[in-house]
Amino acid sequence: MDRVIVVGGGLAGVRAVEALRARGHTGALTLVSAERHRPYDRPPLSKAVLAGDTDDTTVDADWDALRCDLLLGERATGLRPGARGGVVTSTAGDLPFDGLVIATGAAPIRLPGDGRQRVLRTIDDARGLRAALTPGARIVIVGAGWIGAEVATAAAHRGCAVTVAEAADTPLAGALGPEAGALTAPWYAEAGVGLRTGVKVAAVEDGGLALADGGRIEADEVVAGIGVRPVLDWLEGSGLLLERGVATDASFRVLTQDGAPRPDIVAVGDCAAWWSGRYGRRLLVEHWDTALNAPETAAATLLGQDAVYDAVPYFWSEQFGRMVQYAGGHTGSERIVHRGDPAGAGWAVAWLTGDRLDAILTVNRPRDLVQARRVIAARTPVDPSALADPGVPVRQAVRA
Repeated sequence: MDRVIVVGGGLAGVRAVEALRARGHTGALTLVSAERHRPYDRPPLSKAVLAGDTDDTTVDADWDALRCDLLLGERATGLRPGARGGVVTSTAGDLPFDGLVIATGAAPIRLPGDGRQRVLRTIDDARGLRAALTPGARIVIVGAGWIGAEVATAAAHRGCAVTVAEAADTPLAGALGPEAGALTAPWYAEAGVGLRTGVKVAAVEDGGLALADGGRIEADEVVAGIGVRPVLDWLEGSGLLLERGVATDASFRVLTQDGAPRPDIVAVGDCAAWWSGRYGRRLLVEHWDTALNAPETAAATLLGQDAVYDAVPYFWSEQFGRMVQYAGGHTGSERIVHRGDPAGAGWAVAWLTGDRLDAILTVNRPRDLVQARRVIAARTPVDPSALADPGVPVRQAVRA
């Protein structure tokens, strides 16, 4: 393989470059990134950067040693696959390849309306929003998901008057379901943040939000935290199968529209909808842990080595002074087991099907998370009664 192109300058793209070199690729290697900055880490944007603790999250990569050409501020505009290899069309010109890594990530969903709204996806977004978080500023955040809660945390800490508007009846309803999501609602009031649930936004207007019921929320700044969509527009007409993301097999080989895998093109990161044998369906996991670890498998696949990715999804968040972690997948689970008092400093909830642990959410209980993740990965049966006792380590709740 003489020439590999990596499209996307996020964490998944960087790790793909490193893994390709580590696994023996000696040919030309080019990374194309729409951003003008060198690749950087995104999780600190809503945490340390907004808090003012750092202004730089650049990934520590030795680009000279990696012998990788960086095309920064250049955007992929199309893909013309051949029988083997092909051409990426871009603002830097045509880029022929023998192997291609698609890692274009995702872009924030914006609210309707002509008023100013902010999103949080890039380092420039974070720096701009941080400058607006001044004492007394009326900050309205639409969406009580992971990002919304983290932005609310930073804004409240900086002395803003913060309101979070959520369409669902509880925070994190989409990610955790209403029962578990409701357990986080008291955190908002505790932090002095107004939480309005069941609120539908009609439009962002100058000076605030117009609501679907005819009401209005005044704001100096509106932040949209309602999710992201994979960046796929440049792949239209390429013949690849696009279903929510770039459809791949369990080794990250992209699928064509007739369902055939291409060994010379892989997709990874927030744009990849990869097949999980563990869950029997494609997963679109838009979290840092997958972007960090999955490129190792994608690189091996591109170089013709056998590799399959089937990790237990994992995510973490810091909000309102709490470390919140989640592992597994609870879609279709039969019931929830509570582990500790949600009014206390540390607690967890677990999702089970029979005696199988499907997923766990932990708050300030990192040991529970580590042990539960191993149990989920091994599919080891657990004793639900023991699991419900916060005094019993998760590993000791495993059935003999």
